Amino acid sequence: MSDGAELTALQAALAAEHAAVYGYGVVGGRIEQRRRTEARTAYDAHRARRDALVRAVRDLGGTPVAASAGYALPFPVRDGAAAVRLAARLEERLAGVYSDLVRAATGARRTDAAGALREAAVRAVRWSGESVAFPGLAERAGGQTGAAGTTPSPSAPATR
Repeated sequence: MSDGAELTALQAALAAEHAAVYGYGVVGGRIEQRRRTEARTAYDAHRARRDALVRAVRDLGGTPVAASAGYALPFPVRDGAAAVRLAARLEERLAGVYSDLVRAATGARRTDAAGALREAAVRAVRWSGESVAFPGLAERAGGQTGAAGTTPSPSAPATR
């Protein structure tokens, strides 16, 4: 694939990680105590992935997409059960974005994207208790859009 396609897929993954970091902030505020450590671990993992993607975008000569000031959540998150559903949705949508990056990338970036896809799929199963045969592809078949299950808030400018 071309560097242009790889850069586009990296930018999409970066936007999704920005949204996931935001989403896990919401999850952390509503999650039950017994799962708080799991949520914190995921939050930290997404921050690390986001930072690595910023470097990868710059390595290809791109300007990393900025995080939006806020994101609209796919549903209200008023309690621990909704927080768990949000965490699962974030991970499922990230798996879709990383499947795109696996297709677009080569070499070490492709290996990293496959690892990120695997991690998102495993976290999605842990949160939801359900699995899919081909993580990342089911999300694409459903025509879901938006970065990791969230969309930029109407009050925040969308960045691409």
